[in-house]
Amino acid sequence: MLIHQRTLKNEVSLWGRGLHTGKECMITFKPAPDNYGYRFIRTDVEDCPEIPALIDNVVDVCRGTTIECNGVKVHTTEHVLAALYGLQIDNCRIEMNGPEPPVMDGSSQQFAEALLEAGFQEQEEPKNYLVIDESIEYHDQDNGVDIVGLPLDGFRTTVMVDYKNPALGSQHSGLFDLDNEFLKDFAPCRTFCFLSEVEALANLGIIKGGDIDNAVVIVDKTLSSEELDALAEKIGIDPSGLILGDNGILNNRELRFTNEPARHKLLDLLGDLALLGMPIKAQILAARPGHASNVEFVKLLKKYADRNTLARQYQHEKKAGVIFDINAIQNILPHRYPFLLIDKIVEFKLDEKIVSIKNVTMNEEFFQGHFPGNPIMPGVLIIEAMAQTGGIMMLNGNDNINDMQVYFMGIDKARFRKPVVPGDTLVIEAVMKSRRRSVCQFDGKAYVRGELVCEASLMATVVKKEK
Repeated sequence: MLIHQRTLKNEVSLWGRGLHTGKECMITFKPAPDNYGYRFIRTDVEDCPEIPALIDNVVDVCRGTTIECNGVKVHTTEHVLAALYGLQIDNCRIEMNGPEPPVMDGSSQQFAEALLEAGFQEQEEPKNYLVIDESIEYHDQDNGVDIVGLPLDGFRTTVMVDYKNPALGSQHSGLFDLDNEFLKDFAPCRTFCFLSEVEALANLGIIKGGDIDNAVVIVDKTLSSEELDALAEKIGIDPSGLILGDNGILNNRELRFTNEPARHKLLDLLGDLALLGMPIKAQILAARPGHASNVEFVKLLKKYADRNTLARQYQHEKKAGVIFDINAIQNILPHRYPFLLIDKIVEFKLDEKIVSIKNVTMNEEFFQGHFPGNPIMPGVLIIEAMAQTGGIMMLNGNDNINDMQVYFMGIDKARFRKPVVPGDTLVIEAVMKSRRRSVCQFDGKAYVRGELVCEASLMATVVKKEK
């Protein structure tokens, strides 16, 4: 995989109609500086606002991925972003004089060919890869969707689709080498839909620019000639140019690959992965993915990336099985002996969950006076250890922790189940329940040898330190 970032040598433009809005648009790809990323610029809007192609800006995933910033939208970004991501371009200014990139032939091929024509320019800054070193999983049981990211020193992705529809059946495809496979094996793969969906999509008003030349329509139902004529009129196509055909594809169009639908789903996945804002080193396995699930998976990747950024900020030496060691914890929390009550953080899912370890020894100061003949750790200190653990979970990587202070506002439903004694190891788990601005509520549980010893619900706020 490439070491340095790259952009374009020259600018290049394409013109066409948007798939869903049906509006004409010229899109121009331009060189951009290091660490610029992908940014859409709406030149048809006053002051030419920028819409960064980032996961936090996604606002709609209905038959495409729409992003928005300050009230200005760009529809159906995935095919453009897939071309950029597949060609390993890191920085590009994307100017558009309309709300949606042209659909072209329904694939990324013409975008990719235009970018190749513009040429590539290697830049000074190294690529900022997200290196996945643990399993990251997204599951949607209701829709049967599974996406998993696994550690790999490189990039591979495999997609399986199964619509339980005899017109398509099950398909799978895999990309193992961006350099050699993306352009010829995936960029040409066109968007598709089922004939049974076309009228409903037209009624929703989201395929105003769609026609039989920019989408593969899979015939999954039989229509009479009258019904076919009515459908053609509905979608603005000359009825004489519409036939069911006999190869399973409307108008007898030929697939570019026998598994072109699966390959297009992989292409869509690449375009949505681009919204992470950095290239990935991982193996991605996806079963029945769509834009909604892709976006949710990328949100998990972003939390993982943000956590890693936070960890690098405080944990200077990487240790197996440890997110933050005691030195990092002391750089985060203001507490010191004898009131620093956690030793390390071993699991941390940003804004979701954190797990800390507290080794309880006879050297603890409180054992001198708390049941000295039968030493037991005070329950209030277990609660305090939970509070310190939750305090670290409230970090989001954006605030300067040196300027902030965590104050606890409430403790509820505290229960002490078993005594904690010298020699025990407390495993403390805090799970975020809600977060509104600077106030959060989380549930804490402490375990010894897998048995619950204490639990409580806590509320805290982050405020700026008074100077």
